[in-house]
Amino acid sequence: MDLQSYFNNSTPNQSDSAFFDDIATQPTTETPISPTLDENDSVKDNVRDFWETPVVEAGVPPILTTPGIMSSEDLVDNIKSIVSVHLGDSELSLRRILGPDDVTQDERGLRNLISSGCFHSAVNLTKRLLTIYGQGYGRSGQPAKHSPHSLQLWFTRLTLLARLGLYEDLQSEIEAFGTLDRADIFYEFYPEMYGDRKGSMACFMFRLFLCETHTYNGNYLKALNRLTELKTQCDNIIQYFTSQSNKNAVDFWIRRRNRVLYSIINCGILMKDYTLINDIIQVLVTGTDLAKEEKRALFSAWGRIYLQIGDIFGAEQHFAEARRLRNVNSTPDLRDLVDKGLISVAKNDFQEAYSLFQKALHFDNGNTMILNNMGVCLLYGGKLKDAINLYERAIEINPQKALNESLLINLSTLYELESSKAKNKKLSLLRLVNKHKPDLHRPEFCLKLQAV
Repeated sequence: MDLQSYFNNSTPNQSDSAFFDDIATQPTTETPISPTLDENDSVKDNVRDFWETPVVEAGVPPILTTPGIMSSEDLVDNIKSIVSVHLGDSELSLRRILGPDDVTQDERGLRNLISSGCFHSAVNLTKRLLTIYGQGYGRSGQPAKHSPHSLQLWFTRLTLLARLGLYEDLQSEIEAFGTLDRADIFYEFYPEMYGDRKGSMACFMFRLFLCETHTYNGNYLKALNRLTELKTQCDNIIQYFTSQSNKNAVDFWIRRRNRVLYSIINCGILMKDYTLINDIIQVLVTGTDLAKEEKRALFSAWGRIYLQIGDIFGAEQHFAEARRLRNVNSTPDLRDLVDKGLISVAKNDFQEAYSLFQKALHFDNGNTMILNNMGVCLLYGGKLKDAINLYERAIEINPQKALNESLLINLSTLYELESSKAKNKKLSLLRLVNKHKPDLHRPEFCLKLQAV
């Protein structure tokens, strides 16, 4: 919950609406569900890579996929830039983060940078690695051979650009891939390398990501159309493997189709098309064989969508369905407590909501979604200083986790409510960010610091 939204009519960012992107692995976040999709399932390559191969007419040169890095410059450390402006070189000298030169120049080094949260550095390393494949700067429009590894590098680079909010860079580099339906994206195009192997070299999540990217520039209808087409392709593949009596393949592709349905729900949330959302969730709940915990998470998120439109009664009904799916005789867990807390917030019972969120925090100490909600409850209970202390204590206990965009925006807002001399406190936050955070999306905006 973003405090700033209580004081202005700013449009929520993309992540605020993505209810369905991190399910079972992270059921306690603000994005409580998305379907579990394990691309490492033990299925054969011909099942995993199955996709309709484009027809290449004899004697007609095929249209090729010719991507390339669009900028000759490496990405800069945006935290470094803001620290230099507001705190000077002495504070800047304390900054220690991994750069591309500090890791091995391969996939292992890339994983190291990403796991350390050094996303700008990771993007810069992908530039070096793609240059080795002949797809670096200045190579856009030039033919080059593709491989599963080169396409995975591109997928990693593009998703990192999206994570950093660099949508213009993303769009300029993503155009070359189209819908990943050109012949050179398939194994059959390279018989000298892959023999008789068939199917798509591009992973399924790359295809899904390309559909979702249209939401970044507000083209929700195009995203919805592309996602619907992808869902239809999944249905056709499921039908094919059903005719082959291959149950493992059918189950695998049903999970992929469900992942597309969750993306359609996210798109519906952005479009505020609640009829679409209800229809798709109903399909997932009644027409698919979801695990009990996944179905429970789905009902919980469904209830939170009802809260978004102010339907408390509808939300309570769906939260009740989620509780019925809990193990018999078990005590309330994190999901139950958060759901009840959100209902209390909707009813303006901030004291009860705070108590419920406080209990939920025992299940996941340091959960910033819960902390943010607790801070809002304290603020609306007239306890501004307590709300500030809560956030500051969370940062003190776990700075790496607590120094995220939403908590920083909230705390900076509270500092401004507390005093007209809030800038010094916000600069202290910037010092902590400089020390503990390798990357942060829009740090100047998060800390509400005016450009100098």
